[in-house]
Amino acid sequence: MANQLQKRSIESPTRSAPALTSTPGTSTFVLVYHRSPYDETVDANGQRQWVDQKSPNGIIPTLRNLFQEERGGTWISWREDAEDADSPDERVSIDKDGQTFALRRLPLTPEQISSFYHVTSKESFWPILHSFPGLFSVDNSDWPIFEAVNRSFARAACEEAAQGATIWVHDYNLWLTPGFIRELRPDVRIAFFHHTPFPSNDVFSILPWRDAILDSLLSCDLVGFHIPRYANNFARNAMNLRGVKGADPIPVDGKFRRVGCALAEPTAVPWLEHEGRKVHLLSSPVGTSPQTLREIAASAEVRTLAAQIAEQHSERKLILSASRVDYTKGNEEMLLAYERLLEQHPDWHGRVELFLACVAAATGMRIYEDIQRSVEEIVGRINGRFGRIDWTPIRLSTRRVPYEELLAWFSEADVCWITPLRDGLNLVAKEYVAVRQGRGGALVLSEFTGVSVELEQALLTNPYSHRSMDAAILAALEMPEPEQRQRMAAMAGTVDTFTVQHWAEEQLGALRAL
Repeated sequence: MANQLQKRSIESPTRSAPALTSTPGTSTFVLVYHRSPYDETVDANGQRQWVDQKSPNGIIPTLRNLFQEERGGTWISWREDAEDADSPDERVSIDKDGQTFALRRLPLTPEQISSFYHVTSKESFWPILHSFPGLFSVDNSDWPIFEAVNRSFARAACEEAAQGATIWVHDYNLWLTPGFIRELRPDVRIAFFHHTPFPSNDVFSILPWRDAILDSLLSCDLVGFHIPRYANNFARNAMNLRGVKGADPIPVDGKFRRVGCALAEPTAVPWLEHEGRKVHLLSSPVGTSPQTLREIAASAEVRTLAAQIAEQHSERKLILSASRVDYTKGNEEMLLAYERLLEQHPDWHGRVELFLACVAAATGMRIYEDIQRSVEEIVGRINGRFGRIDWTPIRLSTRRVPYEELLAWFSEADVCWITPLRDGLNLVAKEYVAVRQGRGGALVLSEFTGVSVELEQALLTNPYSHRSMDAAILAALEMPEPEQRQRMAAMAGTVDTFTVQHWAEEQLGALRAL
């Protein structure tokens, strides 16, 4: 029985088209994303309320704003149904903040969510996407469940979409959805945006389901990525594994670094030809909402928090790092570099403090629990070795820091230290730059983050190299104020130009222009 289950999980069965249970809908724009546009709450009277996400930044508010133009569109996400995944989809009308659209939520059982999202997506796909093949696991993955969930999203999209509609699908856990849509609705335009890295050919090929994934993405009219490296990796995978024809590479857009760091690319493949159709590839990194961030940072609440932080760290350099517990984030490597700083430069004792906001994972995965334990042990050792009665070298928080508080830390941090071993983009770096506009500050950034090809004035470092990490953090602490301001002004210009709104307009604008 176990062998049969493993065989079922590893093989890529021929995809069957989901049943279309109704005629095409009326929505000219359908957005397919597993996350909901609002959080659902129940008030004191038992009435359901839709409230904003806790973080005002990120792509959710921007995607919602698309419905100010695409009125009458549909957003498709999931909802957890503890009893029966065969219960009907929930469809409600949203009329809030000038946005009018339908929200269609698909019922998934806790078991489906665990298998589809926490197991197959996180244990099988996540390590491959981030080029950690040694952590890849197929043992618990259930490919038929992943197919079934993607088929449900495709069915809902097809039932909502009007003739010739635009359907925009998001992220790797919906890899198969475009292919199912194309089989049912050849009349629609399909775009897909990949929010994580796309790995090189030799790493992606490890996935037993690689052909099904590529065939689905090649069903799109447009596939979007943060940076040219990820687009080129996808193109090479498609050409090598599926034999598609690729266009001649062209110079990358001027907003991207072409040489000089690990993820730089001088040229990019603009389109692929598959089954008589051009699949356009577009690189445009997600941005922030810098003006919104600055308005929040200037609020009385955040200024009060910032004043408290400044008082606590008076006469000391404050380093901030914010991430979550994940093997891709490089938290252990960063802490060891900080320990070496204190070992090799005792003149910094009592003059520098590190605040690490490292949100604990809630998935129950053993590897994340081990990483969190290791982070806590390293912090304890460093504080035990170097701490004094009037100085604690590291302050660690594993709780989810409220957004307003995090912006207060951004406003007071002399250095922002963001050094993942691999990251699709990293918005924390952009948020720090946005809040520090008109001031100094230093950004230490891993060259294996997508944002490294945008923010050329950051201090780039190789998190795998002790020498590179040590030199970068020391340079950040010793950087003269005029140089800080010069670098920060240049980075702020980039952040202000390439906002999250710019990203959405560029992706959808390219699709409409086809």
